[in-house]
Amino acid sequence: MKNIDTYAPDRLITPGGRVLGWRDLFSLWFSLGIGLAVLQAGAILSPGLGMAGSLSAIALGSLAGCLLLALAGVIGYDTGRSSMATMAFSLGKTGASVPSLLNLLQLIGWGAFEIVMMRDAASLLAARALGSTSLWANPALWTWLFGFCATALALAGPLAFIRVVLRRFGIWLLIIACGWLSWSLWRRADMAGLAATAGNGTLPFAAGCDIVISMALSWLPLVADYTRFGKSARQTFFGTLAGYLAGSLWVMALGGAYALAFVSNNDASALLVALSGAAMGIPLLLILIDENENAFADIHSAALSSALLVPMRVKPLTLIIGLACTLIAWGVPLSQYENFLLLIGSVFAPLFGVVLVEHFLIRRRGLAPAAASSWRAFLAWACGIAVYQAMVQWLPQVGATLPALIIAGLLHYGLSRRPSQV
Repeated sequence: MKNIDTYAPDRLITPGGRVLGWRDLFSLWFSLGIGLAVLQAGAILSPGLGMAGSLSAIALGSLAGCLLLALAGVIGYDTGRSSMATMAFSLGKTGASVPSLLNLLQLIGWGAFEIVMMRDAASLLAARALGSTSLWANPALWTWLFGFCATALALAGPLAFIRVVLRRFGIWLLIIACGWLSWSLWRRADMAGLAATAGNGTLPFAAGCDIVISMALSWLPLVADYTRFGKSARQTFFGTLAGYLAGSLWVMALGGAYALAFVSNNDASALLVALSGAAMGIPLLLILIDENENAFADIHSAALSSALLVPMRVKPLTLIIGLACTLIAWGVPLSQYENFLLLIGSVFAPLFGVVLVEHFLIRRRGLAPAAASSWRAFLAWACGIAVYQAMVQWLPQVGATLPALIIAGLLHYGLSRRPSQV
């Protein structure tokens, strides 16, 4: 029997392949909600909003983003297909190649960024423990080591990783790490003074919520790659929602608190230094190990996207993409690539406004093929992108993610109600 992990991304997962319960999905999304980027997002919020404002933005933004993420996860369960393969229901089979290509480009870039973040944190911990001249403080060594580990996890496939690694012991290591960081913060910081710390006003509250929402929505192009293996729509929805909400709330709040308590600027390396000082850096080390899961998800989902574009099996594509991410992390100055990645990422919020409306309101979770007039979906998507860019340019204090998603969805619904002209 063929391993279901190697199924083509557009092939329906049969009932026998739906093996992930809510605890499996909770473990996966709790893990993906925890990471160095999430810690840094919390650190970005706290100077401008203060502790109370940051916690409010984190709570509201996480709830909104996680609800949308969980709804997109249900689409994966309903269709039994990967995220990019589900685009065919809205954009048509040919039209789905556009988001698949964009997703492939962004995931290769973000996979490289994950390796860079892990490399920098590991090099810092090694230099603090063994000295800056130690072999283990060499960034190149960690680049290749983390690239190898992430690629190996992606080759093993999501089911083996989630059920064997995450559910059995990975989630417990993460709970220990976050609990340890929380306890260290309680011991080292003036909690009363921290809670009373006001923001400097440089970040509007709505923009802070937008940052938090965008962290959850950054997983929209990947979520169905894993939820298609869910046992039921109910377990899929609540496992995804609860897992990512719990992980991101906890870690983003920790990032904001550590930044206010121990960091005098928003520099990522300064936050790492502060975190490495907690309990000899052991909690940061555990989170660093977990960061491989984010890189694994980027590599695996990039392989699924590329499988829709080229006639190759998923596993060889996984190996190629893992090597590409590692090479980019090793030799390319990623700071010049970051704006391009953010630009690509901005197209997916309005796209999923279209996809969610199509699935839940127009097709009512049915699996009828996309209408021949998929130009309507493309028009709504393009208008949503324009709204996003306009909001960023002229109303950055309001935020762009939710307005773009909502307007694209409403426009698609309105266009779909118009009778087709033959």
